[in-house]
Amino acid sequence: MDDNELPADVALMWRLRAAPRRGPKPALTLDDIVAAAVAIADEEGDLGAVSMARVAERLGNSTMALYRHVKSKDDLLVLMSDAAIERPDPLPEGIDWRTGLTFWADGVMTAIRRHKWYANVPISGPPAGPNNLAWFDLALGALKDTGLPEEAKVGVVMGLITYVQGQIRVSFDLSAGFDDDPAAFEHYGATLARVVDPRVYPAVAKVLEAGVFAVNVGFEESNDADFDFGLQLYLDGVAAFIERVSSSCG
Repeated sequence: MDDNELPADVALMWRLRAAPRRGPKPALTLDDIVAAAVAIADEEGDLGAVSMARVAERLGNSTMALYRHVKSKDDLLVLMSDAAIERPDPLPEGIDWRTGLTFWADGVMTAIRRHKWYANVPISGPPAGPNNLAWFDLALGALKDTGLPEEAKVGVVMGLITYVQGQIRVSFDLSAGFDDDPAAFEHYGATLARVVDPRVYPAVAKVLEAGVFAVNVGFEESNDADFDFGLQLYLDGVAAFIERVSSSCG
């Protein structure tokens, strides 16, 4: 690839791929194709349900008509992953960095929960599409008054992205497991109590003795609480990091 040439996936997401010069203007657009693919994935809740043939059928076109705009299903997944998350709302005025990053993380979680298949989209690189880059920019902007150098801001945001994406993937998998067998979750503590030997698993035994797994809360409520707990722990670490950087500069 030439140094001045954009990577193919970036050119595709930013609609900078050269259009065919000959022939009539196509009635089908790239946005039509992406919207149809997202709708299929949303309806089925499964990325595997999306195929070029199925998207073509929904649009009333031939599969070959799609290939004029999208070269492969992999290209289509790249476009779907950026289109589905949409643009973020701006940060509220007058908030501090911690409130801003909490607002950001909650926004990402809300956006992706609308598209449960999103957790299965392969992550092949840093944010590069217009919508994902808008979210990246928003999180970086939340750190603008922290005094952190730009490289450190990127490190903080990439760490937060790792946490949020990991939590989303785990929560979606656990949600599917709960739907299949809610009793396994509801009786988890009682099940462990029957097999855990305190001499072999002393730390787990203390958790059971404290009744941690005996609390019966709604699955969604528990998921949200776990997400917020982990998020606040991460932000506690960021706060300590900002203080350390500030002290070293002072």
